[in-house]
Amino acid sequence: MEVVFLGFLFGAALAYARLNCFDTIVGMALLKNFTMAKTMAFALGLGVVLMQAEIHLGWASYHIKPLIVLGLIGGGVLFGMGMAILGYCPGTIVISLGQGNLDALVGIIGGLFGSLLFAVLYPGLAPLLGPDLGTPSVSSTLHDAALFWPLTLLIGVIFMGLALVLQRMEGGGWRWLHAAVGLTFLNLLLNLPAVAGHPMGASTAFPFAVMALTHLGAESYWHKIAEPGAWELRFLIGAFLAGLVFSLYQRQFRIVVVPSLWVRYHGTSVSKRGIWSFVGGVLILFGARMAGGCTSGHIISGGMQLAFSSMLFAAVVFPVFLLTGRLFYQMREKPRRSGRG
Repeated sequence: MEVVFLGFLFGAALAYARLNCFDTIVGMALLKNFTMAKTMAFALGLGVVLMQAEIHLGWASYHIKPLIVLGLIGGGVLFGMGMAILGYCPGTIVISLGQGNLDALVGIIGGLFGSLLFAVLYPGLAPLLGPDLGTPSVSSTLHDAALFWPLTLLIGVIFMGLALVLQRMEGGGWRWLHAAVGLTFLNLLLNLPAVAGHPMGASTAFPFAVMALTHLGAESYWHKIAEPGAWELRFLIGAFLAGLVFSLYQRQFRIVVVPSLWVRYHGTSVSKRGIWSFVGGVLILFGARMAGGCTSGHIISGGMQLAFSSMLFAAVVFPVFLLTGRLFYQMREKPRRSGRG
């Protein structure tokens, strides 16, 4: 139950700032809503400094994902495309389902299918993803503390400063900042062995769930993901409950099939949204499995650890995410009807 509660806190932080919403995520892909960018930038900036201090004080350990170059690049491309099309991440999609978004349910089904497909193909696919180059990070590369700590502080200041610059440009409220601080301290808490000893993560829950249900997929892959997958599944159950509980408490629970921003660009067709939700789910989870992580496990947690693998993943995901947003939405915007006032 402790992991479920921690997942509840994760879901509550995202729901509070509407970071789980389709309109927020796709709004970022269209460069019309910077809530996601501000939150992630500030969380990374604050988290880089605090997590490095936490680890160097001996309170926690590194949990860095391996640097497998082709897997990270290929997975990052698929993940960026899928995130723009689907409008959710592996961690946010269950929160939105809890709030009544049925397109999120279709995306989850697509994600389970993509995860199972990867699990089945894993024995033949794994050698093609590139050699495992280990778990290098800034810390493991830069041994001189006199250089490491000023660089870490500089990175932290740059990212937090970027978030504040975006806030000044966009204006609006500060819920994103509260969520960023909350996510930072939650990840620090999760990293403590006495609490979880497991960094924030979501995507491994999908192959774990679908392989447990179907008993399909490579046994070697099951042994690799069984333990973290079980943990992340409980974590996502908590996130789902957070979406459900808060939407009911705030009397905002609504059954939604087609998000409003999708309607603006692609119309009201339920079948069209359903097909693309499924496709986006397949892409995002297949990509996450190729890369070994997603936005929460790779970009946020791995970024706070200054892991080279996570930096590479982020450097691929975001340009592809923005390019897909432009091609998939902006070039397909429905003309607005003009009327006489």
